[in-house]
Amino acid sequence: MRNSKITYRLVVFIAVFIFGVVFSLPSFLQSERGVKINLGLDLQGGLYMLLGVDNQEAVKSKIKSVASSLSYSFNKENILNDGLNIHDDSLDFTLLDNADIVKTENLLKEINGLNVQREDMHYTISFTSEEVKSIENFALLQAVETIRNRLDQFGLAEPTVAKQGEDKILVELAGIKTKEDELRAKERITKAAHLQLMEVDDSKMSQASNMSDAEAASYGLVLVPDSRNPNLKYPLKSIPILDGSMLTDARVGLSDTSNYPVINFTLNAEGSKKFADYTGANVGKRLAIVLDNKVYSAPSINERIGGGSGQISGAFTQEEARDVAVALRSGALLAPVKLLEQRSIGPSLGADSIKMSMIALIGASIFIVVFMVLYYGMAGIFANIAMLVNVLVVVAVMAMFGATLTLPGMAGLVLTVGMAVDANVIINERIRELLREGANIKASIEQGYKNAMSAIIDSNITSLVTSIALYAYGTGAVKGFAVTLGIGIVVSMITAIWGTHGMFDYFMRRIEKSNNTRFWFGYRRK
Repeated sequence: MRNSKITYRLVVFIAVFIFGVVFSLPSFLQSERGVKINLGLDLQGGLYMLLGVDNQEAVKSKIKSVASSLSYSFNKENILNDGLNIHDDSLDFTLLDNADIVKTENLLKEINGLNVQREDMHYTISFTSEEVKSIENFALLQAVETIRNRLDQFGLAEPTVAKQGEDKILVELAGIKTKEDELRAKERITKAAHLQLMEVDDSKMSQASNMSDAEAASYGLVLVPDSRNPNLKYPLKSIPILDGSMLTDARVGLSDTSNYPVINFTLNAEGSKKFADYTGANVGKRLAIVLDNKVYSAPSINERIGGGSGQISGAFTQEEARDVAVALRSGALLAPVKLLEQRSIGPSLGADSIKMSMIALIGASIFIVVFMVLYYGMAGIFANIAMLVNVLVVVAVMAMFGATLTLPGMAGLVLTVGMAVDANVIINERIRELLREGANIKASIEQGYKNAMSAIIDSNITSLVTSIALYAYGTGAVKGFAVTLGIGIVVSMITAIWGTHGMFDYFMRRIEKSNNTRFWFGYRRK
């Protein structure tokens, strides 16, 4: 067209528009093909849980780990003692030879955070208050990370896992629709996945069924039930040979003999050495494989086992074996978690939220469209087109990156609609000012964009920094709002500035020829 001019600004805007349409349509139409935006818990329904972390168990588990390390070192250095006695938050032992005091002191110095009390040959070991606090904090953070890793392998879209306070964890799982999925998710979250290799005391095996826990403790033993027969109890040495902290991998396989699913695990270098040393020195004894305080197998040691690998066999289904392997790979929970609160949010509530949000979005858009057209004329129509493209591109970008749209995110989208025309309001007012001063139309448009640029960039950068801070330090709903707002701000810089400027460039000759400032800018020049 003779009176039209296509500039690079308009080309970029059209390309952005096509991108927005192509990648946002699957989300709007909810088609099976193409990438779609994920809906959050409040929009599609799902499961809300508040978990409590048992910090005291974390301290107890750490004491057992210290005891295991000391037991290995004492055997390696031939340090004679009467046995390690483990309590809830401490352990004690008595040396049998004065010559071992120096070696013992050196070993204890290598372990950080210990409070060591010595009376002659008797040692009592506990943690300092600072170390206890550190263990509790680490247990909470480790539980958050472990649960997140487990849920990532469950196939859910962006599960929310965040700490609340000093001993609680918030979990939100969008898309959980059936009771079976709900139960499986809870099992995967709360499973301790605590693997231990422990020595069986066969001399007490026949007495174990009639033995009390207190009597077992007097022998330095713990009674652990069989995974398939709870009435069968194994008397195990209370200090484990190895634990799951030395595990590097766990995969589902099939048993060579029964064709049942089994879990093959691999140990790290330290665990491999301990495993090889122990099996080499204890041929003929039985070694129990204990998972979450249940004995899954207790094979006899026939020879030294190198290579750092082992197998957990039991009456697993394929799904159970897969979940256990995932839990082991993700890491054991240092402290057990318990369910404090649970709410199931139905999809109908989410549908109502979407409906109300869409009403708000459409209502806000209609109000803005009408106002911009009545007040700014064709310049307002250009701003409205840019606003529409902005919404399409925000949805497209969120869909491409697999972001989750939450109810606060919808609020951010509604806010983005207003912010998308905010820049054009500033630009149009600058153009009007120049027209009042008597500048020609082309100069008014070019200078109007130039004069408005600094104010637009400053306000958008401030808003963008705010959204980044909200995303960095916020959780759940706040992050959803921040993501939508941040993407909207960046996109509006392209659509509101380049897009509308490109449209003015395209119609520049017509605008100058008509000289009708009332039609084009909503302002009648006197």
